[in-house]
Amino acid sequence: MSNTEKLAVQQTNEEKSHPYDEVSTTTTALDILSMEHTDPVLDAKMRLVNNAIDEIGFTAYQWKMFFLNGFGYAVDSLILLIQGIIASQAALEFHPSYALAMTIAAYVGMLLGAIFWGFSADIIGRRFAFNCSLLFCSIFAIVAGASPNWPVLGLFIALSAFGGGGNLVLDTAVFLEYLPSKDQWLLTLLAAWWGIGQLIAGLFAWAFLPNFSCTDPAVDPSAPPCTRANNMGWRYVWFASGALVFVMSILRITIIHLNETPKYLVGVGRDEQVVETLQSIAHKYNRPCSLTLQQLEACGVTKVSHAKSRASFAEVWLHIRGLYATRRMGISTTLIWFSWTLIGLAYPLYNVFLPSYLKSRGAQFGDTSAYTQWRNYAVINVCGIFGPIPAAYLCATRIGRRGTMVVGGLITMVFFFAYTQVRNDAQNLGFNCAVNFSLNIYYGTLYAYTPEVLPSAHRGTGNGIAIGCNRIMGILSAVIATVADTNTPVPIYICAALYLVMAIVAALFPFEPYGRRSS
Repeated sequence: MSNTEKLAVQQTNEEKSHPYDEVSTTTTALDILSMEHTDPVLDAKMRLVNNAIDEIGFTAYQWKMFFLNGFGYAVDSLILLIQGIIASQAALEFHPSYALAMTIAAYVGMLLGAIFWGFSADIIGRRFAFNCSLLFCSIFAIVAGASPNWPVLGLFIALSAFGGGGNLVLDTAVFLEYLPSKDQWLLTLLAAWWGIGQLIAGLFAWAFLPNFSCTDPAVDPSAPPCTRANNMGWRYVWFASGALVFVMSILRITIIHLNETPKYLVGVGRDEQVVETLQSIAHKYNRPCSLTLQQLEACGVTKVSHAKSRASFAEVWLHIRGLYATRRMGISTTLIWFSWTLIGLAYPLYNVFLPSYLKSRGAQFGDTSAYTQWRNYAVINVCGIFGPIPAAYLCATRIGRRGTMVVGGLITMVFFFAYTQVRNDAQNLGFNCAVNFSLNIYYGTLYAYTPEVLPSAHRGTGNGIAIGCNRIMGILSAVIATVADTNTPVPIYICAALYLVMAIVAALFPFEPYGRRSS
């Protein structure tokens, strides 16, 4: 038996006697992919890093990351929803030939952003994207409000989405790679920020659109033509959103000076920086950290997860291949990507086109005022904030991540089917709130589960492709909307069936992170 293998066995025995039973009274917190690694040196070093993070424990550093990384979640949902909110009002001013172009522009931008920032996270590190993505997003969000025509608006929306689209890839990975094992459930709670972003979008719409928008001539033939002068509401929404994102980006840079994550550094063989990073956190918050450079070097030399040229297809292929290093990892990766594909169709059909559906329901119930429409929209999005809270609790119990996704998927399916029986405005609002709450139980857990079960060296790539699959289906949903009537209950039936399939797939995931540590 080699020295590395002996060390791995020794560390496994140490972990079994270590008091990680704060996570589970019967299961020791071993690494999720411990038995899957093809590189025993990397596995041994990852165990040492996880031990050090657990030894330091949860500090104010992680609390800062919870809020600052949460900004990325909020921005992703904010940008995505705003384009759907303002599209119809901007169309009255610009008279486009393709009304759903903004949805496609947003999803194309987010698709490219997820792929670009995801691959860059594994190729050049997490730190660059964490510091730059929100700033990039904010600049083009502000500029979008000054767009002179429909094509330019689409371009700026796509560029803003490109910056925002990388945050879901990076924020979960960065936060996870600093979390002690007993606190990994917080990754699910982080998804509450997604609902906060939705709420901000709803509040901006409620504040600006009823008071600063022109009237649709189709509704009131005597209304004057829509011009920039009498239709500034949708521009104000973009200005306010871009300014808010800009403030968030500055806070991310100034409040926390993010070091490269220890697990990324381990994967690229920079052991000395791993020790420096963890020791600096321990020193700053007066916590113990017994990790030394000698311990890491004793494990051997890590196979660096990079090709000869990082700017090459070989580098990309190396990271994709790393996600299929073993049979179980390959099955896990495929099922994760499939789940993101399914929810990528279900979520836009319900949420991106929710304003038009709410409008049709309002007309049926006798209330078509913009004030009521956007007030209800804000109320619905408030409910989405609280979905990840019970999800986080369930993830920290024996139900685990897979069980929580099954519960969330099935409850959402039931509410979707029940929604078809809505007959008045109060029921319409109530069921929308219930659906938004329950689907975030599933969605929030999937966001957390994905990086937890991916290997650190390829986490950005796997996460980026997963979210890329989601965005592709978002584009497809916009195409579907051009040939299908989204004002009918048909999308509801489709969404219900998709959530049932998602629940089944969740039950088939081969890894359960409960009581385990991310690798």
